Amino acid sequence: MAGRAKLVDVRYIGCVDDPLAQGQRASTISVALNGSLTIVKLVTGIVGHSQALIADAIESLGDIFSSAIVWGGLVMASKPADESHPYGHGKAEPLAALAVAAMLIGAAAVIAIQSAEGIRTPHQIPAAYTLVVLLVVVVIKETMYRYESRIARRIGSTAIIVDAWHHRSDALTSAVAACGITIALVGGERYAAADDCAALAACLVIAVNGLKFARSAVNELMDTTPDTTLIDSISTVALEAEGAKLVEKVLVRKMGPNLYVDLHLEVDPTLTVNKAHEIAHAVKGVVIARWPQVADVLVHIEPHTS
Repeated sequence: MAGRAKLVDVRYIGCVDDPLAQGQRASTISVALNGSLTIVKLVTGIVGHSQALIADAIESLGDIFSSAIVWGGLVMASKPADESHPYGHGKAEPLAALAVAAMLIGAAAVIAIQSAEGIRTPHQIPAAYTLVVLLVVVVIKETMYRYESRIARRIGSTAIIVDAWHHRSDALTSAVAACGITIALVGGERYAAADDCAALAACLVIAVNGLKFARSAVNELMDTTPDTTLIDSISTVALEAEGAKLVEKVLVRKMGPNLYVDLHLEVDPTLTVNKAHEIAHAVKGVVIARWPQVADVLVHIEPHTS
């Protein structure tokens, strides 16, 4: 996904719910779930002497704020166009994605610092039941990742996919911490820092994903062109309109879950303005009919030369 705008999966077009409403619901569930897991992991980590579990709880606390940011971004993105924002407020969605990506990188840094401190400072072996809690967290977080990823594909949301990866990063740190705790339980006090080492190793993966999604959000904010196959497909479909001679140029930009198309179309230069206008409307119609995520098509008429 990095480097290209994520497109809406047209198989899901026609869902009863509004796309942004689906994203808002997903982020609301995410906030509630992260709040519950943060309390469980923090209490269990303190009582069970697991530094990795405590660090995991802190990361989940960050997830609460990130999910709230995503929710706010989607609420803003759902606002209709107005005089000051003629293209709508869709850019709020990648802005939220960028903020969450930054928090993902920050969470990796915080966990890395805490894990390094845990390695240097001797501490008790984690209690066995902390392993059970971590395994449950892995299952819940991976389930949330899959749920939000599915929603993100439906609505083409960069912010939701980043929030989904926040869940997977949490599942990853929990899984690696579980491995570390297992090593500590089996190896004894000599391996008490194994859970810290495990958490430290997971930070690199989290940071890499954060950077990848930050790049994706920045590309969307800078109107980076989506996949060139979409450009080619739009050019081909536009020529299905009667009277369309040649597509000179197609520009596409992503605004939240929607796409906006600028299309330069060549027509017979002897046509009247009214007839050329009709062809332009026909082209707009066939493109939107094929890609419902396209909110608008601006057709610029050019004279066709043989």
